[in-house]
Amino acid sequence: MQKLLLLGDEAIAQGAIDGGVSGFYAYPGTPSTEIMEYAQHSKEVKEKGMNCVWSANEKTAMESAIGMSYAGKRVMVQMKHVGLNVAADAFVNASITGVNGGLIVVAADDPSMHSSQNEQDSRFYGDFALIPILEPSNQQEAYEMAYNGFDLSEKYNVPVLLRITTRLAHSRAGVANMKQRIQKAMTLPKDPRQFVLLPSIARRNYKKLLNMQKSILEASNESKYNKYTNGEDKTVGVIACGITYNYLMECYDGNCPHPVIKISQYPIPEVHIKKLREECDSILVLEDGYPFVEKELRGFFNEGITIKGRLDGTLPRDGELNPNLVAKAVGIKINEGEAIPDLVKNRPPSLCMGCGHRDVYNAMNEALIKYGKGRVFADIGCYTLGALPPFNAINSCVDMGASITMAIGASDAGLVPAVAVIGDSTFCHSGMTGLLDAVIKKSPIVVIISDNSTTGMTGGQDSHGKGRIVELVKGIGVDPDHIKVMTPLRKNHEENLKVIEKELAYNGLSVIIPQRECIQTAVKTKKRARK
Repeated sequence: MQKLLLLGDEAIAQGAIDGGVSGFYAYPGTPSTEIMEYAQHSKEVKEKGMNCVWSANEKTAMESAIGMSYAGKRVMVQMKHVGLNVAADAFVNASITGVNGGLIVVAADDPSMHSSQNEQDSRFYGDFALIPILEPSNQQEAYEMAYNGFDLSEKYNVPVLLRITTRLAHSRAGVANMKQRIQKAMTLPKDPRQFVLLPSIARRNYKKLLNMQKSILEASNESKYNKYTNGEDKTVGVIACGITYNYLMECYDGNCPHPVIKISQYPIPEVHIKKLREECDSILVLEDGYPFVEKELRGFFNEGITIKGRLDGTLPRDGELNPNLVAKAVGIKINEGEAIPDLVKNRPPSLCMGCGHRDVYNAMNEALIKYGKGRVFADIGCYTLGALPPFNAINSCVDMGASITMAIGASDAGLVPAVAVIGDSTFCHSGMTGLLDAVIKKSPIVVIISDNSTTGMTGGQDSHGKGRIVELVKGIGVDPDHIKVMTPLRKNHEENLKVIEKELAYNGLSVIIPQRECIQTAVKTKKRARK
């Protein structure tokens, strides 16, 4: 056994490697990205021939993971919380098919929206799918849950959801690793129709899943990750979920005077909850994300005891928790200091100097002057920063791939021309189907695929569209006469402006592809070339 200093993400990757995983599938998304990156740089992964390549999107990653599980191998799929929306069809159905090899789905939630569009809590997905949920309170638990999660998955024949949050994913701690397990041999399911979700088979499988719920609950009641700690002051009992347990212990230097239930495995452990209910006058729920446990308790107890948390205002309804917020909730006086004066302004993020997106927006903004504002639909990537000064260039950022389809809908409503701005990686993730819609409908929109040959926002992973965007667009059916490639450089501004102006005037579908390598990956490429 050795001790490693690891991020929470890295601890999960190492736990899976040591636990006998055969493959990692993922699409990059903060705060989950480092799981795959750690695996890709692992000597053990290379030596053991584990699959470790980015997928086109979270849905394809989830489905590939189900395929590896079908073949009897242990597999992990990773994504951020909104990525689970993309994977939801396959994710929910995987609880009905069941597994063959152990399958762990890691969902990295982002309370406070450090780099996300919402604060969505993935525990609701796990509960909806009727599968076990693991939520580590520290990096050691994250490692152990990844290591042992495959056993849990195989024992109950269901995927296991491993839910983490940004603070755990991106903080480091010492992690003691365990004995490495060998990968499982390829074996096909004993029931050759297990994964065939025809209604008759799905109904049978669903009954099995429902019948398994009592055992899954019992596993949670007996889990070493859930524990009840007694306390003398029973005016309030505290339920601390995942990382919030650390915040609570920090407030009391590790000796909380109140009874505490630490929850890191779900469904909620009823045996501990009932004990807390019997012993305490009220209950305070600490959880990072939505009031998932708090809502369950309100239904569980119905009435007769005060339940405090995010719903009653004891804790903020949004954002991450922290030791100060927890201290206030349990009645500890804290020194907050002076408020930050208004003269201290946040510095918003901006596009890198020399970034090709800058030249795209400068040319696009000038070309659109005569048409007026409010007609540019963008997507999720570095280029989303075009919404901020000095460009103020885009009017939407909703979800992956929505730029093209929103432009279609706006043009159907009479907003012509409508412009969609999307990156090459996002285009391959979920923009291609929208472009196919535009081809079929002959939508009068201009699609700008700003191609920097990378997934720039999450660290510069290779885009699936690298070197093939033009051919993909042709293959989808766009008229080659209205596929325009240009180089976004300041010296080419007038030339690029004319291209955009001409295509804006065209009453049909046009795709403009500005191509220039991401300035960050270009620097790395040059450094590697000099070595």
